[in-house]
Amino acid sequence: MRIDLDVSAIPRRWYNILADLPDLPPMKNPETGEPVREVDLEPLFARECVRQEFSRERWVEIPEEVREMYERIGRPTPLYRAERLERYLKTPARIYYKREDVTPTGSHKLNTALAQAYYAAEEGTETLTTETGAGQWGSALSYAGAMTDRRVLVFMVRVSYQQKPYRKYVMRLYGAEVVPSPSELTRVGRRFLEEDPNHPGSLGIAISEAVEAAVTRESTKYALGSVLNHVLLHQTVIGQEVLAQLEEVGEKPDVMIGCVGGGSNFAGFTFPAVGKVLRGEMRGVRFLAAEPEACPSMTGGEYRYDFGDSAKTTPLLKMFTLGSDFVPPPIHAGGLRYHGAAPTVSLLKAKGVVESVAYPQDEVFRAARLFAETEGLIPAPETSHAVKAAIDEALRAKEEGEERVIVFNYSGHGLLDLEGYAQVLGI
Repeated sequence: MRIDLDVSAIPRRWYNILADLPDLPPMKNPETGEPVREVDLEPLFARECVRQEFSRERWVEIPEEVREMYERIGRPTPLYRAERLERYLKTPARIYYKREDVTPTGSHKLNTALAQAYYAAEEGTETLTTETGAGQWGSALSYAGAMTDRRVLVFMVRVSYQQKPYRKYVMRLYGAEVVPSPSELTRVGRRFLEEDPNHPGSLGIAISEAVEAAVTRESTKYALGSVLNHVLLHQTVIGQEVLAQLEEVGEKPDVMIGCVGGGSNFAGFTFPAVGKVLRGEMRGVRFLAAEPEACPSMTGGEYRYDFGDSAKTTPLLKMFTLGSDFVPPPIHAGGLRYHGAAPTVSLLKAKGVVESVAYPQDEVFRAARLFAETEGLIPAPETSHAVKAAIDEALRAKEEGEERVIVFNYSGHGLLDLEGYAQVLGI
């Protein structure tokens, strides 16, 4: 079963969960301990992104130019029912998945990349810098830069730069400059390379480099792929579409699942429904975040203030964290190798609204293989964590003999991650 929405159903507003989560602890200045102000972030981000970061409005209008770009990349994206997987598992559960892999760069990341590039272009910013792990976010921002005639500089975590060569080729085809992080381009990068010339890198280090490049170069701003609220807000087009699609077939979700690194695809997928739960408009929904055992920030981390980057140059964020000095093992789910989780997602976990589960890499890849054999799609290693969680939930429904509606975000394809499949599965 495939459930489509008409192009006219592309959301006209982004949902801002801060309207329903007023007690989110503020970002803090690490030197003074005082809350960060909008003016403090304006040298780093596009001004409209900063405004959205601090906004408490429940709905933020999407510029018509951005909606047109959303149409160009294939929004609204389809929702599928995993009927072949259901039959294989012999489960009474009904499993649905949202196809964010159908965009030109193969993931959900374009939803915020296009918005951030649009706002930067409106302000006359010439260059955007960013970090990327597996390369999905870097690919998305590179595409967005090409569509808005902006230059893009991407610091790609070194281990992923080596493991996933085709991602850097994608970025370069869109005109971006891509360098392995730690790099020789920044003071921060040189420091880490002096400590270890073969440093595998981390998202925390790559963020530090991208931030340094943004604040030391003229007409340059930083674009972030996850964690902060304005980024997660842009992704809520996913969850709004999902609720409309489920309504079309008369379904209400019992479990909503997404993988979590920083939290952007999970938040974009779940937050419109979470908001309904917080406002008392929806009941009985579980929200499950799936992450790797190698980097279990939500499952094994502490809920406290920490830096968002390894060089400790960013504001302090209250989040579930493994520590900004944490360098995760070189697992193939590069997009989930981040030491912390988004402050909004973290607060919802602390409140018990969101649950989390962590999986070892081999189990995740085996679940992905089963999904490929039944549904015909090869998920990204990151997305495979959500696939694994959905399978486990379906088997639990089978054991308990209960019908259950399980919906997960198929956040990206794995067609450029085949070497990881070969290494882990021995294919």
